[in-house]
This record gives sequence, structure tokens and C-alpha cells, in this order.
Amino acid sequence: MPKVLDIPLYEFSIPEATNEVMIDIFRGNAKSAKLISATGAHGIITAQEDPEFKKILTEFHYNLPDGMPGVWVGRLKGARKMSRCYGPDFFRSVMRATADKPVKHFFCGGKEGVAEELKAVCNKKFNNNSIAGTYSPPFREMTDMEMRKLGRQIDLSGANIVWIGLSTPKQEKFAYRLKDFTKANYIITVGAAFDFHTAKVKQAPLWMQDAGLEWLYRLLTEPKRLFKRYFKIVPLFIFYNLREATSTLFKKA
Repeated sequence: MPKVLDIPLYEFSIPEATNEVMIDIFRGNAKSAKLISATGAHGIITAQEDPEFKKILTEFHYNLPDGMPGVWVGRLKGARKMSRCYGPDFFRSVMRATADKPVKHFFCGGKEGVAEELKAVCNKKFNNNSIAGTYSPPFREMTDMEMRKLGRQIDLSGANIVWIGLSTPKQEKFAYRLKDFTKANYIITVGAAFDFHTAKVKQAPLWMQDAGLEWLYRLLTEPKRLFKRYFKIVPLFIFYNLREATSTLFKKA
């Protein structure tokens, strides 16, 4: 897989990723839960400053390119078929693909009650009523005992896919810990997908998403919460990639 600032990104599309997950589940030969993240510039830049987080992302089965900037860099590096695998869209795709299949889902994340709302949304919007359970984790880090209890809850529900809807890097670190406590086939982190599909947060227009400007839309709609994040991430993403490209050119010279 091509790497963007040392983070491997999935080089195909949402339909292909969905199909791979489905085939893998029906084969049923996974020894432990496979991890998938929807990783954008936020996650990639956080990984540059947090060695532990970087190590975690490199061990994920797939890091889906959640934003267009990652896709653009990936294509420049030769991944011509790479397309944006936006977390909320991947969630929708898998929900629709499994609506009439014996695949169970478990929702973990969001504020109290959001996961339950999402369960109702999936039934109504995607005709999928195979939601085996929900859980709203505390804001603090969970103990091993609590993780073990959650793992048992997931396994007793018969869930094949556990969806984590928190923020980066908390959700990826949470998923990485959880894999040791459950027999689910997949644990997938999708960021704000829970809030988007329950209409808690409004999504950017499609043209802004395609232009790589979703960060600007979200900044304009939630300036107090996101100003510091994007003021740091956008310039650093450009800087780190330019520095890497320059270094590569000098090595070839």
C-alpha cells in the first residue's frame, strides 16, 4: 500500500473495501479482529507527533483515505486507483451491503443515546435491523476490566463488526486495545459518522468534499471547537509533504 507520511493508505475504493470485508466475514477464518480506520489529515499529522499512535496506525489492516488531501498525495505516489473512502460513506455502504445478510453490527461511541439513535436510523435509512448492541464509553480511559466486560458484551451479541465513533486519536487507540478482548471479525473507526447519520452534525456539500474543503466547512460551522485543530493540521500537512518531496528529490539528484 502507498504511504502518506509513513502511514499506509488503502489504494482502492469504497465498493472494493466493502466487498473485501464481506468476503472476509463469510470466510470466517480470522484469528483476531481486523482493524480498519478512516484516516484523514488529522490522523496522519497526529501520527507524526505521537510515535505510539503512528505505530498503532501502521498495524491496522487498512487505513481508508478519509480526505481528499491524502488521496491526492497517494495518487502522486503512484496509487492511480486510490479514491476517497469517507468514513460516513463507508459506513453507509457496509450497512446497505449487509442489510439482507447474516452480519451483525455493534455501535460503540458518541454521547449517551447517540448509538441507540443510529440503530433506529440504520433500520429506517438502510433497511438494516441487524444491530446487535450499542455502548457509550466514558470520556476517561477504560480499565482492562471494563474493556474485558465490553468485549464479552460484544461477543455475546454475536456482532461481526464493531463500529467506533469517537475522535482521532482516541478511537484508534480504543480499537487497538479492544481487539484483544473480542472475537468480532472487524473493528472499524469512522469518526463523526455517528453524528452525521443521526443529523447531530451537518455534512459539507459534496462539491466542498470533492475539492478537499470539508475541513473549511466544518471550521465555519464549529469554529470554537475546531479552530485550533485545523489551524495546526492544514499547514503541517502541506509542510511535511513538501519536506518529504524535497528530500526525495535531493536523494535522487
